Amino acid sequence: MKRILMIAAIGLSLASCGQQPGKNGQGLPPEEPVLQSFDQPPTGIATEATRLANAEEAERLPLDEQSDVHDAERGFLASIEGNAILNADGDIVWQINAYDFLEGDSPATVNPSLWRQSRLAARHGVFEVVDGIYQVRGYDLAVMSVIRGETGWIVVDPLTAKETAAAALNLVNDTLGERPVSAVIYTHSHADHFGGARGVVPEGGGIPIIAPDGFTEAAVSENLLAGVHMARRSTFMFGNTLPRSSTGHVGSGLGPGLPNGTIGFVPPTEEIPEAGGTRVIDGITFEFMDAKNTEAPSEFIFYLPDFKALCTAEVTTATFHNALTMRGAKARDTLYWSKVIDEMLVRYANRAEVVFASHHWPTWGAENVRDYLRQQRDIYRYTHDQALRMANRGKTQHEIAQLVQEPAFSSEAGALHVRDYYGTLNHNLKAVYQYYFGWWDGVPANFHLLSPEERAERFVDAIGGSEAVLQQGQDAFENGDYRWSADLLNQLVFAEPTNDAARAWLASSYEQIGFQAESGAWRSYYLTAAQELRKGKPGAAPNLANPDFLRNIPTASLFDALAARYIPGQVKDAPYTLRFVFTDTEEVMSIEVGPDTAFPRLGEPDMEAVATFETTREIFNQIVIGQASPAMLVMSGKLKISGKRSAVSGFFDALDEFDPNFNLVEP
Repeated sequence: MKRILMIAAIGLSLASCGQQPGKNGQGLPPEEPVLQSFDQPPTGIATEATRLANAEEAERLPLDEQSDVHDAERGFLASIEGNAILNADGDIVWQINAYDFLEGDSPATVNPSLWRQSRLAARHGVFEVVDGIYQVRGYDLAVMSVIRGETGWIVVDPLTAKETAAAALNLVNDTLGERPVSAVIYTHSHADHFGGARGVVPEGGGIPIIAPDGFTEAAVSENLLAGVHMARRSTFMFGNTLPRSSTGHVGSGLGPGLPNGTIGFVPPTEEIPEAGGTRVIDGITFEFMDAKNTEAPSEFIFYLPDFKALCTAEVTTATFHNALTMRGAKARDTLYWSKVIDEMLVRYANRAEVVFASHHWPTWGAENVRDYLRQQRDIYRYTHDQALRMANRGKTQHEIAQLVQEPAFSSEAGALHVRDYYGTLNHNLKAVYQYYFGWWDGVPANFHLLSPEERAERFVDAIGGSEAVLQQGQDAFENGDYRWSADLLNQLVFAEPTNDAARAWLASSYEQIGFQAESGAWRSYYLTAAQELRKGKPGAAPNLANPDFLRNIPTASLFDALAARYIPGQVKDAPYTLRFVFTDTEEVMSIEVGPDTAFPRLGEPDMEAVATFETTREIFNQIVIGQASPAMLVMSGKLKISGKRSAVSGFFDALDEFDPNFNLVEP
């Protein structure tokens, strides 16, 4: 029986040139075209058009503003010594000096606003927020906060990987005095805020682990069904395969980047109900407020009256976030998001003297806290209202993204935290449109398009053949019109995937767009696309099998994931019913195997099963991720299959297998 399922690691949410930096979308006024001739597609250098676009960005934004610079440096106590955080085998999980190149003025190959943001986010160490609240920043995509309780440390959001979380806790203990971990708090259901729990939770547990309502289901299930696709796009979004350099990955905008460590899952011992309320945890009073379905399906924020400190989780951070993340997810409700932030203003703005979050650095001062929350609220409300205003005027999502300009306050001193460092106005306007109207723009010609490959072939023929398209693409590139050169050359690559000249010029077009991007996620996506066009896909697939996650996935959800892999027409003797019995969890699942669907149901089957598959859920998990052989398990007596064995093998053989490195930038 072949390996039957790959489970994707929980996606991170962890989300600009397309941010319309200038009048023509390239940062250049249309009356000043930049002509620059190239014998070969340039690689790793900024063209004159890109240099001017980035210079214009530096000129129009208040990048000399120092308030957030001071905030990012305030309270620094100590940093981890050495150059790397290693795993148990001695492999590098986090290269501490990887972002040391972020010094001095921005080079022409990086948007100066993103360069500034990346430099601030890369500042690493343990920092004091107020006496009793500390943050470890710069060793992961996210931030780990620790609060001094009566008996130990209350850890808030233990990072992505157990190795970075353990290193962060060691830094806290070495700097502030060793204390046990007395409680852990997960603010929301994205893995960069709970995946490192194994690095801080004491062996054997025994401490409270607090999470928001619906956390467990959201944490293990949000990306289960679509996980392979999300994992592939996450590689582009976070620049996992790019070098850390001024021509590669400079930061995600949300934080430096993702570690290469071990993501685990320790289930919470308590989920705070949607109504919120007050809890005393290790002597510290927490006022919880539910914020689900804003940045994450399950999320809360909390206020600490003893410290006059507000933790906003990831509902507000020092960036405009994603209403629709580039890795793929359900579109988020920006109207509700803005109202949750407004509720924070109502409840806490006159009480809080500092606000800190699960990414970036805190903001101090009651007036600054109010301004910060108000501006964060307004960027989501502005995006929502302007998208709907334009849609109700009959504009499509792409027209809306082109027409709606950034709000005036986002380019003012003190408001850089609402800029497009992670999510972008362009992308989020389209997300609002999708949230209300779906993917279709209402134009009949776009409702049932030809396949991308066939459409590309006809497009190339209509223009006059590959040489004509290639020449027009080169002309657009030399004019600094990279969005159009990318569009043209992408059609040629999809029509002729082996056309080396088309691939090279398309890669250079993507690279220049990436060099201009204010969003770290946009930059990484474009530069990864350029890299794959030039060098091919990465040889090693991402690790999609994680036993720690798998054992916490509800059995019904796991079988839904199996059913989503079913190939219609593969099982010739369907229909029939299979019965699965898990002796350790005392669960029974049935699957109605039909010609076109395999429908799972928790509980005994309605009709007699042709075969019964009996084992423990733990052993079934091992079979699912290819760590155990069904044949060997049957021989050892750990797996029993009674009835028609061919029906069982027929079902599993009909489950599709996926290439986790599927094509994105070519057919």
